[in-house]
Amino acid sequence: MKNIYLLLSATLVIVLFASCAGNKDLQEKAPANLGTAYYTTQGEITTMYIPISSIQTNRVSLDSIYFRNKKAELTTDVNTPGVYFAKFNNAKPDIIMSSDPKEEFGNKMPQKIEKMDFELKDDEAILIFTQNSKVKYYKLTGVKERV
Repeated sequence: MKNIYLLLSATLVIVLFASCAGNKDLQEKAPANLGTAYYTTQGEITTMYIPISSIQTNRVSLDSIYFRNKKAELTTDVNTPGVYFAKFNNAKPDIIMSSDPKEEFGNKMPQKIEKMDFELKDDEAILIFTQNSKVKYYKLTGVKERV
């Protein structure tokens, strides 16, 4: 009888942990009517564009995008309605090295490489969005560079 209680409680703990770990599951359905995502590169800045034909802004908000080990916030441009974009800085910052700490004060922190639980190819990205107050993930595929 003691073994049955032990087995049931262990099973319950495993089920609870498995359901918590499932928060990063990819969504099968897109949060909005998405067009084909693409990116451009100008110098050391990569800009990702996501065309949206319709979105229920009262239920869904597009937060950020994860692309090539970097994460950036999604924003909209008033000149191009219906297109969300994110900018990634690929440049290595100039760092001042000096024996005087006051001269090094202006150094900026490098953009951190974000690690996600997803395996992505070079033409894939993860769209991070909030739907009904829950953070969800959707994989974008076929992301191509436009010149």
